[in-house]
Amino acid sequence: MSAPGVHVEEAGDHGPLLLCLHGIGSSSAAFAPQLAELSARARVVAWDAPGYGKSPDPVGPMSLDDYADTAAALIRERASTAHVLGVSWGGVIALRLATRHPQLVASLIVADSSPGSGTDEAKAQGMRARAAELAAVGPRAFAEARGPRLVSPAAPDDLVRRVVDTMAGSVRLPGYAYAAESMASADLRAELPSITAPALVLCGEEDRVTGTEASQAIAGAIHRTAYVIVKDAGHLSNQEQPGHFDAWVLSHLRITAAIPE
Repeated sequence: MSAPGVHVEEAGDHGPLLLCLHGIGSSSAAFAPQLAELSARARVVAWDAPGYGKSPDPVGPMSLDDYADTAAALIRERASTAHVLGVSWGGVIALRLATRHPQLVASLIVADSSPGSGTDEAKAQGMRARAAELAAVGPRAFAEARGPRLVSPAAPDDLVRRVVDTMAGSVRLPGYAYAAESMASADLRAELPSITAPALVLCGEEDRVTGTEASQAIAGAIHRTAYVIVKDAGHLSNQEQPGHFDAWVLSHLRITAAIPE
């Protein structure tokens, strides 16, 4: 069941539409570097997923299809198609969006993601356990326990602080529980080969969360794909190495959207 009126941050007034979908412990704040840098060449829109950040809580549980449909509605409000950038959970939503609404997805940029936690029973159980942990300790302690693992061990202190603060200010129940269940039940392996949109798959070299193997599984299954390792970056490669990350995204958009040099 979709949530009306999700909050978005927008930047840029010309070029192709770039829709940015954040990870399960985050919000539109995760895309501050992309809103700042890519908006010279594209109309960048970053959502707070339903039940996150400044977006209202959903009126009931949401499935992966519901998140994809909500993202589809955002695209339809603004353009005929979008290039969809998804990080981690956002990448899983982006992949489902591409199979469920292929006419809306001009291309995909999937970063530090996976075919879903439903590919492995232990991962699925771990994902489902997160909501109870959030309920028990609250958003701030939850973020302080999880945030530092999302970047590389060498990440600067101010980035770690920003990641933790973003998570603490973004996650709450019931939205986080719905998101976790959508991940726990997702196994996209069978549908990935049907994706027709050209894809750029990126993964931080030091991603300790989903890891390079999960990104390689996505890249290997999509027919028109490029795969990039982002050096000196952990799970949040778009935040830890925004210069390199954004350069790859611009290169991808030059090919798929014919944006000028």
